[in-house]
Amino acid sequence: MTKNPPALSPHVPAHAARTAASAVASATTRSTSPAAAKAAPRTPVTAGATTAPGQTLTDFDWLETSIEQAAARTDLQAARHVARQRAAAGAPAGPATVFTMSAASSRVLGKVVLGYAPVIDPSEAVIATRLTVVPLRIGVTPDVDELLQAIGEVWPEHGGLVVLNVTSELMLAELLRARPNRNVMMEVPWFVAAEPANSAVLRELASRGNLLLLKGRPTRELPREVLPCFKWALIDYADDRRLTALAPAHTAARSIAHIQGGVRTMAQLRHSFERGAIAVIGWPLHEPELAPLQARPDVEVVLALIEHLEQGSNAQRLDETLMRDPLLAFELMRHVQAAAPGQLRLEAGSFDQAISLLGAQPLRRWLAGMLARTGGDMRLRPVNFAALRRGLLMRHLAAASASTETRGELFMCGVFSLLDRSFGKPLVETLGTLDVPERVRAAIVNGSGPYHPLLALAQAIESEVASEIRAAADEAFVEPLEINRALLKTLFLASSLDRAHAGRTAAQRPGGTATQRPAGTAT
Repeated sequence: MTKNPPALSPHVPAHAARTAASAVASATTRSTSPAAAKAAPRTPVTAGATTAPGQTLTDFDWLETSIEQAAARTDLQAARHVARQRAAAGAPAGPATVFTMSAASSRVLGKVVLGYAPVIDPSEAVIATRLTVVPLRIGVTPDVDELLQAIGEVWPEHGGLVVLNVTSELMLAELLRARPNRNVMMEVPWFVAAEPANSAVLRELASRGNLLLLKGRPTRELPREVLPCFKWALIDYADDRRLTALAPAHTAARSIAHIQGGVRTMAQLRHSFERGAIAVIGWPLHEPELAPLQARPDVEVVLALIEHLEQGSNAQRLDETLMRDPLLAFELMRHVQAAAPGQLRLEAGSFDQAISLLGAQPLRRWLAGMLARTGGDMRLRPVNFAALRRGLLMRHLAAASASTETRGELFMCGVFSLLDRSFGKPLVETLGTLDVPERVRAAIVNGSGPYHPLLALAQAIESEVASEIRAAADEAFVEPLEINRALLKTLFLASSLDRAHAGRTAAQRPGGTATQRPAGTAT
């Protein structure tokens, strides 16, 4: 049960009158839009809650809408789109994904601590998600079959690669004898692989198509028959002799390609790739940028939004697309506020409301103008990956009694908390150009206020350090079961949106298939 601290679920003041509604009525044909529905009176503000003066942005429509429904529907839409493109070639349509959490999955989630991290390739694109599993109590081994069922509900067999890092030897021993989906890649410590008693189960897993990752540098020889079972090695940065300053340039190549772990800075990340790593686990999100970046919105997202407008798509389709690029969302909200200074108090500044204010044609012209500022900088992909998941996680961690406005603010808090990584400058400077709720600003700029404990918890989960996650959970008054439910729901929804985007992109390529990655990299 969630313990509800008094300030965790503040109410947001009632909407101000929409003075610009008549001016934009001709720009929209939606008579029952979410923006119109939100005009009803709301509960008065709780004592002690404050909002920023002037125009206030508390929520997007794409934060308030049912993201749970969006995930399943976007997968179905992507599958249908690909099916139409491939119908002439006779290619089979992919299945739609519907999120469910079984009773067995819920049981195991109360017995573990979960963390996650992206797996990043040399182009700095996210190619997989690593899930770290730590038993909540020493001596209690959670049910492995229930754990695999929960993972399968988030990442179905054709739903992307997940790297499973189990810290308990007893739990890992049971896991090696289970039957995970083939998209589950498992980390196996070298000392486990060195035991002759484990050779048979390792060979069986490899023969079924599961990718195995040899973790650590062996200090003794491994059985010869298990060496072919491992696709890659996972070497911690601190333990990698090849990364020392004294390592000679002519060092012989490894017999097995490696993935680098334990990377803490951008310099270490780039050094790892220079020394031949095919991927790195984790992205140094907390390291300040030394110089501003030429941050640009994602060209694919801008083009997709223009396409949706030309097709007359509804606001929900636009919302789902915009979610993939926090930088573009930030620019749009800033543009809306600048377009009508002092004329509208944008308390629930939704994306649908932004469309109504601008009108479809002005919005299309704005997006066309943004095309000149877009780019395909892969460096922002891991940041966008983390921002979407951090925002969704904070939203799902809100108490069940939290209002729609509160959930929207929490989403905004998570998404905008990484704008310093996008712009390469402090958040206080970046947010100086946009009015945001005081609670959001306090959390991400000052590290204070009612939203900061949930932001700290989301950051701890990204660290994959169990002790930090437990400490942050205590500060946020949230139980492990609720945290893990929220996390898996978040990872499922974000992965669903990613798959929908990948499906649309693949359908637009010649032949309707995704581009193949070079040999030796994860998929």
